[in-house]
Amino acid sequence: MAKKAKARRTREVRSDRAADALPALSTLTALPSFEDLAPSERQRVAFDEACVRAVEAGAAPEELALGCVVRLDRGFPAIVTKDATFRAEFSARLTKGDFSRAAVGDWVCARRPSGHEMGLIEEILPRESDIARWKGGARGERQTLAANVGVVLVIHVVLVIQALGPEPVSCERVARSAVIARDCAAGIAVILTKADRASNEVLRQDILQMREVLGDDVVIAVTASQLSDEAEAKMDVVRECGARWGKEGVRSLVPTGTVAIMLGESGAGKSTLLNGLLGRNELETGAVRERDDAGRHTTVARRMVKLPGAGVIVDEPGLRSLPMVGHERGLALVFPEIADAACGCRFRDCTHTHEPGCEVRAQFDSGSFSSVRLETYLALAHEMRQSATTLDPDVVI
Repeated sequence: MAKKAKARRTREVRSDRAADALPALSTLTALPSFEDLAPSERQRVAFDEACVRAVEAGAAPEELALGCVVRLDRGFPAIVTKDATFRAEFSARLTKGDFSRAAVGDWVCARRPSGHEMGLIEEILPRESDIARWKGGARGERQTLAANVGVVLVIHVVLVIQALGPEPVSCERVARSAVIARDCAAGIAVILTKADRASNEVLRQDILQMREVLGDDVVIAVTASQLSDEAEAKMDVVRECGARWGKEGVRSLVPTGTVAIMLGESGAGKSTLLNGLLGRNELETGAVRERDDAGRHTTVARRMVKLPGAGVIVDEPGLRSLPMVGHERGLALVFPEIADAACGCRFRDCTHTHEPGCEVRAQFDSGSFSSVRLETYLALAHEMRQSATTLDPDVVI
């Protein structure tokens, strides 16, 4: 018994030290206010029900408030309510349940006990959307990147950052992000950054290839790290291809009332772009390595950032991987004509590469879709089949 008590005190001391090392909320000027966000009606009803349970468990009604998680540092959520912004821990009642992992964007039933500096999360309210990826190899664990992205959107937006360089970009990374977005009931917009490093011809090729792989309904915006004498020519190229240019082009993707999530690899320029949209160096940035053009993690917290005169963006640390497990629905939504053709194949497990009676190959030969679109689809479908075999059999997809 004494050992358990000692272990508990050790955990509490470590937790207190970790909390003391967190940045003061008063210094984080880009956080959204309560008025910048909006829960759904279902979440408001769920909050009322959560309050009843919290009061039954001993909370005073005046201590409870509807709040949104706007930042996560080392697992410590920052909550914004109508009257305050504060750090919170998880109540003992919540940690004993099945749903005790909060994500940025989660609406919660928050409690601020009298005399306590930190608040408590009593319950996490049902999510309207869940942008998540698989991790953990054979364990099949899902990690939520952001919750409730798009709940107040007219057009659902998930921003995917893909850095432009001297060579044409690979569409596969953006396509896998699009598959995850569609599977989570969100839309997709692509931002091509660092356009000043690419020739006009490469820039044109990149934009057109993105459209060919993702479809003409996907909005594309292009930004440059530094404006030069060639900026006007690049602007013309971008607009000729039907894309949007610069910070205002990006800002137009996230109008007021919109909540979007920004995904991308380290070094793609997410923090630099957000600083430009904010008009100040609010977020830390880092250099990329010359030998492989890769970046190091400079974003360590998951956070919401309110854009002046626009909506809210969830900024994520750079993602090294986006495994394709369990996103078959998203794949079909991004490549609907190929998925429809696959339903006509002779064999149910057709890989669309060499089997007789393959309707996908037949339609490709007749010109129904391009080779780059088919190759991207086949690569992601193959990865899904391979990844599914690594899942724990008890995991439900």
